[in-house]
Amino acid sequence: MRPGNLDTSDRPFVLIWELSQACELACDHCRADAQSQRHPDELTTEEGKRLLEDAAEFGEGQLVVLSGGDPLVRDDVEELVAYGDDLGLRMTITPSGTHSLTAERIEALADAGLRRMAVSLDGATPESHDDFRGEDGSFEETIRAVEQAREAGLPVQVNTTVCRQTVGDLPEIRDLLTEIGAVLWSVFFLVPVGRGRILEPIDPDEADAVMAWLDEVNREEPFGIKTTEAPHYRRVALQRDRDRGRDAETDGEPGRSSRESNADDGIQRRTGIIAGDGFAFVSHTGEVYPSGFLPESAGNVRERPVHDIYRNAPLFESLRDRDRLEGKCGACEFRHVCGGSRSRAYAHTGNPLESDPLCPHIPEGYDGPLPWDDEDAAPDPDVTPSVGD
Repeated sequence: MRPGNLDTSDRPFVLIWELSQACELACDHCRADAQSQRHPDELTTEEGKRLLEDAAEFGEGQLVVLSGGDPLVRDDVEELVAYGDDLGLRMTITPSGTHSLTAERIEALADAGLRRMAVSLDGATPESHDDFRGEDGSFEETIRAVEQAREAGLPVQVNTTVCRQTVGDLPEIRDLLTEIGAVLWSVFFLVPVGRGRILEPIDPDEADAVMAWLDEVNREEPFGIKTTEAPHYRRVALQRDRDRGRDAETDGEPGRSSRESNADDGIQRRTGIIAGDGFAFVSHTGEVYPSGFLPESAGNVRERPVHDIYRNAPLFESLRDRDRLEGKCGACEFRHVCGGSRSRAYAHTGNPLESDPLCPHIPEGYDGPLPWDDEDAAPDPDVTPSVGD
């Protein structure tokens, strides 16, 4: 059982369907190595509807994220949203910030039953964001889309990638989120897959400092905070709660009241889920991965229902058993509320059960190998970095 009393052995909190890898942008961090043309073997509309029917078997209110590439390169998105909504699914979308995201398209998605739209902001200015996204005008298109989504009554989530290039912009992005009225900030800590392999990550100490800063933001701002591929945000928040003398085991997110952590239009914030444990990803060709950043297939929805793969595939079962984790993650006292990024462990070692090299925490009494023993990312005990430096 994970935070929020969700039985993640039975259903994921988040099911992502990558509708297409096609996209006009050439973002530096792109997991999908997005292409300009659609793949000929994408799931068809009818296959997609069967996938949504299978997803509904997880239970009422299953959260489905339509992703890409740019999902709006397909002309059946509104049809799929309406179909999923009729099935009782919570349909959301993460489009690219391009001219495809028109006011008419946003209105049509809202009319079809879309619950939320997520946009990406990886810089606080047109120059920094457009440079990261590889397309002039992307920042302005994104801000315009946010305004149009609000006019259509759609809550807006903002996704931001944390790496060396973007970390200094985080405070200004935070201010921008307040200005545009975002309801949730999803902060993604870089995993070196796809084009993201060319980017420079921040080091473990900096990651903890960013998470401590995010914990403060979480207490101060009206929008929620969630992390992606950084479940140790929960460990950092729990440690900070204990330092304040607060009860670390709350019903909601660390640092927030139960009322705040549950008042999110039914789409609650989660930080304790990891790849394969509360999270699943269906590729544009139907392969089912624990995460889009952990490209190890457990089956294909053309051959086996997604709910069966999630519940019974050995890869998913292993990732849900935190006692099978290896290295310092396996010895960690926080493994059941954190678990580390299984995607980052896989990217660095080829073993999804190994230690997450971005986490600097060393469990008490642990004297085994450390994930940075052969890396340049070892924490520096004499440095306490701050966000924005």
